[in-house]
Order: sequence, then C-alpha cells, then structure tokens
Amino acid sequence: MRGSSVARPEFGTGRTVSPRPGRMARSPRQIRVLVADDDDGVREGIAAVVSTDPSLRLVGVGADADEAVELARQTSPDVVLLDVRMPKGGGIRAAKEILSFSPMTKVIALSGSTDRTGVIEMLGTGAVGYLVKSPRVNIIEGIHAASAGEGVISNEVAADVIGELTQHLTQRTRRTESRKLRVEAMRQMIADRSLKMAFQPIIELRTGNVAGVEALARFSSFPQRAPDSWFAEAWRLGLGAELELAALSTALEASRDRPAGVFLTLNVSPEAALSARVCGFLECLEAADALVVEITEHAVVKDYDALNSSLGPARERGLRVAVDDAGAGYASLRHILRLKPDLIKLDVSLIEGIDDDRSKRALASGLISFAHQIEAQVVAEGIETSLQLECVTDLGADYGQGHHFGEMLSFLP
Repeated sequence: MRGSSVARPEFGTGRTVSPRPGRMARSPRQIRVLVADDDDGVREGIAAVVSTDPSLRLVGVGADADEAVELARQTSPDVVLLDVRMPKGGGIRAAKEILSFSPMTKVIALSGSTDRTGVIEMLGTGAVGYLVKSPRVNIIEGIHAASAGEGVISNEVAADVIGELTQHLTQRTRRTESRKLRVEAMRQMIADRSLKMAFQPIIELRTGNVAGVEALARFSSFPQRAPDSWFAEAWRLGLGAELELAALSTALEASRDRPAGVFLTLNVSPEAALSARVCGFLECLEAADALVVEITEHAVVKDYDALNSSLGPARERGLRVAVDDAGAGYASLRHILRLKPDLIKLDVSLIEGIDDDRSKRALASGLISFAHQIEAQVVAEGIETSLQLECVTDLGADYGQGHHFGEMLSFLP
C-alpha cells in the first residue's frame, strides 16, 4: 500500500446503500477485495476500512486503470472498487477489461460526484454498483451486497438515475419488440414467397446462343429496399439462410421451362453455403450440373476450407461454382485461388469502356488467360454495346452478359 500524508477520509460510518444492514448473511469465506483510486487519501481510507473487517480480505490497491487491471489479473478478486475518473482510462476502461477476463468479479464504481452520465456509463460496463465517496457511505455493506449479487447505488445518485435507467430499459424493450415484429414479417414473407425473380441471359460468345441465365431476386414487400438490403436484414434477424433457400427454390421453379442445357446461376453467400439446410438442398438437386452458385467478391469468406468442404458433395454431383465481380479488387483473386471456380465473372467496372481503355483490356486479357490455364470459363458481365461485345470476344471470353442481350429470354416469364 502506498504511503501518503493526505488525511484519510472516514468510510463505513454511515448507511446510504441498499440492502439494509442485516439483510444479507455474511459469507464464511473472506471476500477478496481490490481497490483502485488515484486519490491517495481515499485509496488508503477505503483500504483501512476493508482491512479492519474480518469478513473481507484486501488483495491489492492501485492508483490507475493499468494497475487495477494488472492487479485483478494477479489476484482474481471477488469485488473491485474502481474510481470512475482515475488516470489511464478510468474506471470505465478498467471495468470492461477486468470483466472481460473475470466475468464473475463484481465491480463497484467510486466517484466524487453524482454525474448522471458517469453513473450510466459505469453501469453499462457491467458494474453492479455506484457509490459516491462520502462519509455517509457504508463501504462494508456495499461490498457485501455486491458480493451477494445485489445492486448497490448511493442514495445521492439513485433518485437522479432511476428515470434514466427506466428510459434505457424502455428503449431496450422497444428495440426487442421491434426486432420481434421484423422477424415475424420476414418469416411471413419467406413463407409467402413474396419475392420474384428477374433473369438475365448469359450468351455463349462463340455461337451467340443462350447458354445460361442468372436469377436476380426482386422484392415487392414493404418497406421498399434493394435486394442486398433485404438479404442483409434477414441475416441480422437470424433468417439469412432461410431467405436464401427461398430464393434458390423460387429461381428453380421460375426457370423450370428453360431449354435443356441452359444453366441457372444464383448468388449464394458463404454463410448460406455453410448452412446445413442450403447444403442439403444443393446436394439433393436432381440436375446439379445445371446450377451455378456464384460467390461474390464482396462476400467475406472466413474459412475457405470449410466452404470447400461444404460445397464438395454438390460439386461432385455436377454443381459448378463461379466467382463473381472478378477484377474489382484483391478479394476476387483470393476467391479464385482458394475456391478453384468453374466460372470467373469479370466485373461490370472492368467491362465498362473496355473498348477504349488499354489498361482494362490488358487486365481482362490477363484474367482470361489465367482462367483458361486453370480450366475455368470466363463470363464478361455488363456488356451494353456492340463494341464492348466485340472487344471481349476478341480477348477470348467464353460468355457475355448484360443489357445488350436483354431481349433474348422469350422462353422465360
């Protein structure tokens, strides 16, 4: 314990915390207590009070957040008293770090003020109590209450924060109710199949024939939002795999009249591809060789080995994998190297103006050459003009896709 010439304040002589004296039984095991405060007098005053009570055991004292965290790692205290405004991050930082590695430790915040914001911030870290440094505060009682798992707030701040805490609880309840309503609406939309499919043709450049179609999900449900936003919302609500499975089923049903030999491509997120329901669906397809799963460059793949293993059985039955948006950034190259796709789709940004941009032609030529060396085929996306079509054909792309071919799907609704 650090020496100090500062007079020690008196603690433990008053009573302004709940529960009342005698409400909780004293534990036969000593409660291990750590104290951290940058005021020498306060720190030593509290330490003295703790040391005089046989039911408590002082395991350390610190003067800042760093010392509090390190002492907590070394001593594993039952209760920690932390000064809210001490140096090196204060009680808020210390409480977060201590509770991250010792979640069973009970944290009591200490403050020389009744600042409402400080109270709310400290309670938000997981602290179970907030005591104002005052001769009227019974430190011993507060420690026992915290150790017993009971909340402890000084009367000086209790009245001021009750309304704030109630408001926080009300807002949290509203968020919970809002989430429930959103989940119910999403489930209903999935059950009703309230999504439609638009199709874009994929043209074999050598023959000019339709070789495949890409299914693009479209939503009419309220609120109006882009398809990517609907899928993102579904994942936030824990229904992402279900919505993607509904999109797969809808796409297959809507394209059932396409001619034999015309393949169907559909975007599937890595998360969905790892889910048991989507994997089972893909493995059970009667004509897996007629389906191409696109993994976009923008989708983060956390575990390529797991993704390859998940898609493996379906790929053995003929399912093909495409890497979408190639050429838009480094991620697409990582996807190509790790997923070993059957098709590589050149990004729209690379095709736009390619007939008049030497750098784009050079990059596209390199990607096409690389794809062919690994026995993958190339789809040039975003073709809008005859000049773009002529350029990607000359570069050796296998397929083309875009508005230039928009009128070639008379066999689909």
